[in-house]
Parts: sequence; C-alpha cells; structure tokens
Amino acid sequence: MSLIGYKRVSSEAQSTDRQDLGELDKVFEEKLSGKSASDRPALLAMIDYARDGDTIKVHSIDRLARDLRDLQSIISQLNDKGVAISFLSERLTFNAGADDAFAKLQLQMMGAFAEFERNIIRKRQAEGIAKAKARGVYKDRKRSTVIDREEVRKLKAEGLSTYKIADKMGISRMSVHRILNKAA
Repeated sequence: MSLIGYKRVSSEAQSTDRQDLGELDKVFEEKLSGKSASDRPALLAMIDYARDGDTIKVHSIDRLARDLRDLQSIISQLNDKGVAISFLSERLTFNAGADDAFAKLQLQMMGAFAEFERNIIRKRQAEGIAKAKARGVYKDRKRSTVIDREEVRKLKAEGLSTYKIADKMGISRMSVHRILNKAA
C-alpha cells in the first residue's frame, strides 16, 4: 500500500509548490495543460504505476482533469484497479466499491465547474486575439519558420542584444534565448 501524489500546473513558468500533499511514497508531476488526459505522460505513468490498495492524493479536482469525462474516466480506471483517490481541497475520496451518491454528485459538479472554467478561459483568449487582430497588433505565429541557429549565435558573438537579434531575424526573444541557452 503506497501513498502516491499527483501534481500538475499548466505551464513551465508555474510551480507545484502550493500543492502540498503531505508525506508520500512517490510523486508524479507535470507542467502541461489539463485539457486532455491522453496527452499527459506523468498522469498515464501514475495510472499504470498504481496498484490495488494504493491511495492517490491530488490537491484539487481541476489539477487532475479539466474535462468531466476525463475526470470520471481517470477515477473509474483507478477504482477498477482497487486504488483510492483523494482530493484534498474538496475533501473527497473515491474508493473502489464505495457507492457514495453525494460524493459522486459533488465530483460531477466540481468537474463540470472545472470544464466550464476552461471553456471560459478559451473564449476570453479568442476574444482577446480577435480584438488584437482588429487593432493590428496581433500576428499569427508562423509555426513552420526555420530559424538559422548559427546566425543567432554569430550575431550574439558580434555583441548584439537578444532584442536586436530577435528584431533583425524576425523571431521572438524567447526563441533567441532558447537557442543561446542550448549552446551553453
């Protein structure tokens, strides 16, 4: 019987520090969007790792899934293996074989709110992009742009700042930083 933790934040810039799960035997952690369970390697590894009698601790429902179907599917997979899952913020625990109608109702409501929140965020983002495009300040990303990495390094060696390199090459400063940091 192991105590397993699962922590997730949506981006590399965020930290999982606030997701205190207490003393654990093993922790699975990732910095990826919660929009799809199938695209999250640490989540899939945790599901595979968990054994009958184990308990998984998660800080809150929205850290596990942002889609109600994914949430229900993950809990079912774990419970079918005899694994309990506990959400600390909501104070909900789901055990294999337990039939707590109130807990299931709470899970569905909280999962629906997490999914709703994600949809609102996406809608606001799309509205913001549309307004920025109308003002002419938003440029679509060109994902197929091939960056001459040697040119970036050469310009840096010549003493140009990352701002000037990005401007001269028509790429983002983050791209310049990534290239220069990989060389280091």
